[in-house]
Amino acid sequence: MNNTNPTRPVTGYPAHPNPNGYSSGTAYPYAAAPPPNNGYYTQNPYYNRTDPQRAFIRRLFAIIISCIIISGTVLLIIWLILRPRVPEFRVDSLSVSNFNISSSLLSGNWDVQFTVRNPNKKITVKYDRIDADVFYKSEGLASTTLPPFSQGKRNETKVRATFGAIGAYVEDWVVRDVSGDRGKGSVKFSVRLLARARFKAGAWGTRKRYVRVLCRDVPVGLTLSSGRGAMVGGARECRVVT
Repeated sequence: MNNTNPTRPVTGYPAHPNPNGYSSGTAYPYAAAPPPNNGYYTQNPYYNRTDPQRAFIRRLFAIIISCIIISGTVLLIIWLILRPRVPEFRVDSLSVSNFNISSSLLSGNWDVQFTVRNPNKKITVKYDRIDADVFYKSEGLASTTLPPFSQGKRNETKVRATFGAIGAYVEDWVVRDVSGDRGKGSVKFSVRLLARARFKAGAWGTRKRYVRVLCRDVPVGLTLSSGRGAMVGGARECRVVT
């Protein structure tokens, strides 16, 4: 008669000991990990908590970016409406008298006639102060200040600048190069202007800017036998930077 326990099935295979020290039918000595819960982090009140400082920084950045976008849009609209352009300067004439240079001393008088044009249709310009200098290459020869003036829209103004030097010291290379140019029949002088200007467009506020003007290498007929000369050729446009 078979004494096998009817409640326990017989597999016909011998039981193998588990290398971890417990039988294969025995439960793990540690609790099994809980099943993954996709809503764990979203339901955890710690992760759902709003940081007031972070929220404030986000709002601040949003406000700053909005202000930049709005300001840029407004400036673009103003520019499209006004279409601002820099003033135009032109040398109409340049004459020299009483010119003498020797032994590193220079004397002479320069008389320059400019035409200043405001090309803007909706902007007026007022020049509060204009400082002017006359140069030979990189050497400054004489300076002066021009009186203030105003310009309406699409206006042209004639401006005169006179310079004088008596016994002004110059470098030896200036004496040498000027004498060489006079031997060829003409000397090139440059005129530089630095103007403090105010631009105004109707109800818009006044904007102050510096206007830099350079009229480079204007040729003047000047020989060794004469201390007088006038500009050679026609009017010359000047470079203007604001």
